Amino acid sequence: MTRTDPIRGEDPAMPTHPADGSDAGVVAEVPDQVLAGAAVYSRRILAAYDLWVLGFVCSAVWHCPRRYMLRQYDRNVGRRHLDLGPGTGFFLDRCAFPVDRPHLVLADLNEEVLRKTAGRLARYRPVMYRRDVLQPLELGTARFDSVGMNFLLHCMPGGITEKAVVFDHVLPYVAPGGRIFGATVLTHGVRHGRLAPKALESLNEDEVMSNRNDSLADLDAALAARFESYQLRVRGSVAMFEVSVV
Repeated sequence: MTRTDPIRGEDPAMPTHPADGSDAGVVAEVPDQVLAGAAVYSRRILAAYDLWVLGFVCSAVWHCPRRYMLRQYDRNVGRRHLDLGPGTGFFLDRCAFPVDRPHLVLADLNEEVLRKTAGRLARYRPVMYRRDVLQPLELGTARFDSVGMNFLLHCMPGGITEKAVVFDHVLPYVAPGGRIFGATVLTHGVRHGRLAPKALESLNEDEVMSNRNDSLADLDAALAARFESYQLRVRGSVAMFEVSVV
């Protein structure tokens, strides 16, 4: 059994439960492939992530500089925000929240990711949940104005059809008028630069990414099947989506 209660950060004043005090629950079983994907983000990798992945790789390999993803956060982030797979917290650290003291919740399967992000964002006193996003999130009666999932889908096993269950899992927690947004590297249906094909093959072989079959058409279909209002933009190898929840 994998215990998934909220994790306390180093700040003793940081809350360990959502505002409603609901039980965090448990995840009965996490598949090995999911665990392996989460384990890639070690302390060493996270230390270099901002400079190497968000700095160099996004620009030189994926042809989608990080400033475009930061602008996406600025457009969509709300007062009550849930971030799935927050990485190092780079975008949450730099984006323009609409209030000085947002309610911030982080969810990831990797505790190292959660602790690094929470430390960086200690000023917001984030709540952390250890979660497998392929399973129901078990967040009680919490509601959010925005949900971010930047560079999450391409790390999840399966094709877009299987990965899209994450949209179903977050929907119960999005307030009317809320936003769901994110970005993912695709293999098919986008215009790759010279370095991208070899990088995709290597990253999939090493199980850093799992997107060999991910296509723009499948992502568009998954969004259209669930949402009345959404935008899907492509920049280089990256698809960026923004959903308005009715």
